[in-house]
Amino acid sequence: MITLRLPWPPTVNTYWRHPNKGPLAGRHLISEDGRSYRAAVHGDVLQQLRREPKIEGRIAVAISANPPDRRQRDLDNLLKGVLDAMTHAHVWIDDSQIDDLRIVRDEVMPGGRLIVTVREVEGA
Repeated sequence: MITLRLPWPPTVNTYWRHPNKGPLAGRHLISEDGRSYRAAVHGDVLQQLRREPKIEGRIAVAISANPPDRRQRDLDNLLKGVLDAMTHAHVWIDDSQIDDLRIVRDEVMPGGRLIVTVREVEGA
């Protein structure tokens, strides 16, 4: 089992860019905020685990979300950014390995934080 403390992710609205002109028109790209978040998660994974774990089997992921303030937020909007960042950080091969995904809202914490627990489960 792996437990990580990760920064609060950018909103789903700022994580992606959708250019409508030029050579990248029509593509979905990760924004500068999204790329910065992915880099921060990768650094946190290496700092906390001292390695890239690269789990290969089926997994369960539990997330405890400490929002940065009391504004209303949809918890499901947190998932894409953090799961993609963890894939980029080589916690697992691909987030399609996730068979069990849970998220709970916890107490407000200035700056926000996620506690992410990953464990391997028996194959499907």
